[in-house]
Amino acid sequence: MLTAGAEKGEGSIGHGPVEAPATADGASVPDVSVVIAAFDIARWALLERAVMSAVAQSMKPEVVIAIDNNAELLTRATGEFQGVKVVLNTGDRGASATRNVGAAAASGRVLAFLDDDAEASETWLALLVESLDVDPTVVGVGGGVNPSWSATQPRWFPLEFGWVVGASYTGLPTEPAAVRNVWSENMAVLASDFHSVGGFREGFGKVGDSSRPEDTDFCLRLQSQHAGRRWWYVPDALISHHVPEARATFTFFLRRCFAEGRGKAALADHVGSAEALSTERSYVARILSRGILRGLSQTARGDFGGLQRSAAIGMGAGIAAVGYVVEVSKLARAKN
Repeated sequence: MLTAGAEKGEGSIGHGPVEAPATADGASVPDVSVVIAAFDIARWALLERAVMSAVAQSMKPEVVIAIDNNAELLTRATGEFQGVKVVLNTGDRGASATRNVGAAAASGRVLAFLDDDAEASETWLALLVESLDVDPTVVGVGGGVNPSWSATQPRWFPLEFGWVVGASYTGLPTEPAAVRNVWSENMAVLASDFHSVGGFREGFGKVGDSSRPEDTDFCLRLQSQHAGRRWWYVPDALISHHVPEARATFTFFLRRCFAEGRGKAALADHVGSAEALSTERSYVARILSRGILRGLSQTARGDFGGLQRSAAIGMGAGIAAVGYVVEVSKLARAKN
């Protein structure tokens, strides 16, 4: 994997220059680097908002934009984002490899990751870093994700399936708590720990229509290397995640659930089903069953959207199970 990039001089993106602490010799040494992976120039307006939100943090970070094999996007980002480091992934395509390229170019003691279609709240970074620094048993931190719907949230959409659109879902802790994994769109980890496990698994993640949980894989690998330490979830470390109109359809909902099932089977092939499905078993048994009952109760009280949400929960869980079986069978055939 090769990197190429340009670092602009001091400038601004509507919020003043990117600032960083200085060493005794005056060299700029950022404490935190925010890595934003991007791949499509058609998402420029979203990328712009993501970068602006990173620059505007109460804790001023170094911002690194990692471009996935797109020379046109590289040229535009290099020309328009002053005070920001821009690097190019010329290796394997995908979010995992691109984030790794960004992380390799970053200088911060802490690496934070933000997606190009997400926008961070002003205290997002400070809350993540505080949790990482205060408790030595914490190996990494993630925060809450609010969906930012382009259109109205569908009446049938169950909040238990917020993950379908890259958002927090019913069943996540409402107070800071230990979790199995956090999401790569909202994550902070010590740079030394990140590099010690080789970053995100390349060739495993979001590439085209393939969607495998590279963030869960990374969290499990990092925690296994640091016995006794845990991942920490801070709901108030908020970002908002853009949900385009095309993802507000029931067809997308089912496709995403199917892809999730396949992704979890691929993860289980790497780390074992006990690790890969530990959270999912509880999620299905407690959260989804309660969600179905809640929807039926809402229907009895006159909210007929409740019946739609209950049906969506059942169908979503079922299609995810089908995806899991399909991928398990595919992997078994490949090994024979």
